[in-house]
Amino acid sequence: MGEVQPGQSSSSSTRHLPQLNFLMQVAEALNTTLDLATLMHRVADLVRAVIDYRIFSILLLNDRTQELWMRFQIGHTPEIERMRIKMGQGITGQAAMNRRAMLVRDVTTEQNYINANPQVRSELAVPLITKNRVIGVIDIQSEELGYFTQEHQDLLELTASRVAIAVENARLYTRVSRQAQTLAVLNEISRDLTSILDPDDLLERIGTLMKRIIDFQMFTILLYNERTNRLEHRFSTRFGHRVPLERIVQMGEGLIGAAAQERIALVAPDVRKDPRYIRLHPETRSELSVPLLYKGKLIGVLDLEHTRANYFSEDHVHTLTTLAAQIAISIENARLYQRVAEEEQRLERDLAMARQVQLRLLPPSTPKHERSEFAARFIAARSIGGDMYDFIDYGSPNGDASSAIAVGDVSGKAAPAALYAALVSGIMRSLAQQKLSPGPMLSALNSALQERKLDAQYVTMLYAVWNDANQTLQIANAGSVQPIFVRGGEVETIKVEGFPLGLFPDVEYEEFTLSTQPGDSIVFFSDGIVDAENATREMFGNERLEQVLRKNKKASAKAMVDAVLKAVSDFQGGTEHFDDETVLVLRVK
Repeated sequence: MGEVQPGQSSSSSTRHLPQLNFLMQVAEALNTTLDLATLMHRVADLVRAVIDYRIFSILLLNDRTQELWMRFQIGHTPEIERMRIKMGQGITGQAAMNRRAMLVRDVTTEQNYINANPQVRSELAVPLITKNRVIGVIDIQSEELGYFTQEHQDLLELTASRVAIAVENARLYTRVSRQAQTLAVLNEISRDLTSILDPDDLLERIGTLMKRIIDFQMFTILLYNERTNRLEHRFSTRFGHRVPLERIVQMGEGLIGAAAQERIALVAPDVRKDPRYIRLHPETRSELSVPLLYKGKLIGVLDLEHTRANYFSEDHVHTLTTLAAQIAISIENARLYQRVAEEEQRLERDLAMARQVQLRLLPPSTPKHERSEFAARFIAARSIGGDMYDFIDYGSPNGDASSAIAVGDVSGKAAPAALYAALVSGIMRSLAQQKLSPGPMLSALNSALQERKLDAQYVTMLYAVWNDANQTLQIANAGSVQPIFVRGGEVETIKVEGFPLGLFPDVEYEEFTLSTQPGDSIVFFSDGIVDAENATREMFGNERLEQVLRKNKKASAKAMVDAVLKAVSDFQGGTEHFDDETVLVLRVK
C-alpha cells in the first residue's frame, strides 16, 4: 500500500468542511421549530445558501391518494402549485417511487418529464425518507442546461434525510395540536347542542359549529321518516348561506341514501368518478356522508361537500363520526321536546275547553227567595278542578219555596276529578226530580255511583234543602267539611257527618233540621280553604276562617264570600294553590 501524503489528508478535510458546516446549520435551523411553514422557509433559505436556485419546491405525499402535492414553493405559478403528481409521474414522481435522487442535466431528454414550465432545462429531485417511508420530495429546477452538479446532489441528499425527520415531527405536532383543538371544539359543541331544544335553531347551530372543525362548502342534514322510509331535507347551507331545498332521498339512493342504508360513513374522493353521486351542486368534487344513529335507530344523515377533490380525510371521517352520535341525541331530544310542546299546547286547548264546560256545569245564578240570599264562588287550583257546587229548585211544596244546596269535593285534581265531578253532577240532577230530602238523596246518589264504580274515585258532599217560608235547613253530610253557623258574634261548627259517596254500598245518611232567624249565616266551604298554605307551609286553618266570619257577621252573602277568599289569598301571599277553593254562603234576611 502506498503512503498517504499529508497533502491528500488536508485536501479531504478541506473538501468535507463546507458540508459539515452546512449540516450543522441545517440541524440548528430544523431543531428549533415545530411549525411546518416556518420549517420549510428555513429549508429553502439553507439550500439557497449552497445552491443558487430560482425555482424550488417541497412536495408532500398524500398516503391515501398516493399523490404528491406542493406544500411549499418558490418560483412556480399558481397553476403548477395546484397540480397533483402521481407516484412515478415526472421527475419528482420517479424520485419518490424509486426512492433515490434524480439529477437531470437536460429535461428534454426525459420522456416522462412534465413540461409545466417551458423555460426549465435542468432539475434535481431528492426524496424525503424517514423510517423507511417516503413522505415527499425536495425539487429544484434551473433554466440552464447541466446547472446542477454531483456536489449539489450530495448536499441535497444530506439535507433531505434531516428535513424528512423534521417535517414528520412538525406534521405529528400539527396533527396532535389539531386533535386537541378538535376535542376542545367537540366538547364545546356537545355542551351547546344539549342546551338547544328548538329543532330549527339546533340544525343551524350544528352547521355553524361544524365549520370550526371542517372547512366544507356545502352542508346538509336530512332526517329519516319512519312512516315513509325516506330521508327528508331539513337544513342546508351553500358557501355559508342557508338555501331552501325540497329534497326527498330514497334509502340506498346516492351517497346519502347509501350511508343511511349501510349505516356507515361514506366518502367520495372525486364525485365525478363515483356512480352513486347525485349531481346537485356542479362545483362539488368530494363528498362525505355520515349516518346519524341513536340507540341503533336511524335519525338522519349529515352530508358535507367540497369543491376540491380528495378533500375529506380519515381524520374528518373519524371526527364527524364521533360528533354524529352527539348530534343524533340532540336532534332526537329536540324532536321529542317539540312533540311534548305540541302535546302540551293541544292539552292546554283541551283543558281550556274543559274549563269552559265545567263552568257551564256550575249554576249560572243563585236562588232568589224572599227571606234569604245566596252567594258562591269556586277557584280551581289548576285549569280545571274537582270541587263542585249546585243549586236545585225544589219548587213550592205546600206553598213553601224551597231550594236544594249541594257542595262537593271529588278525590284527586285536574281533568280526572273534573270528569268525575261532571258524572256526579249529572246523576244528582237526574235524582233531584224526585225532590228527595238530604239523607235519602245522598243514599240514592251513593247507590248510583256504586253502579258506575271507578277505582280510587269518590266524592265528599254536603246536601241541604232550604225552606224559605219557615227558614229551616235540612242537612246531611257525606264526608265533607262540616259547615259553619254564624249568629251574631257566635261562630259554631254544624256537627254532621257521614261516609263519602262511591266507597261503600248500602250506606244510610243521617239528616237533621236547623232552625234559623234573621241575620244568621250558614257557610259551606271545601277543605281547600282551611288547608291553604303560605310560603312557610303554615295552614290557614279554622281559627282564621272563624275570625273572618266574625268580622263580617253583618255582611251580605256575597261580601262574606269575597272576604273569605281575599283573606285566604292574602295569607298565601302568591304561593301556588295546591287545592281547589269553594265557598258558599246562605244568609237569612
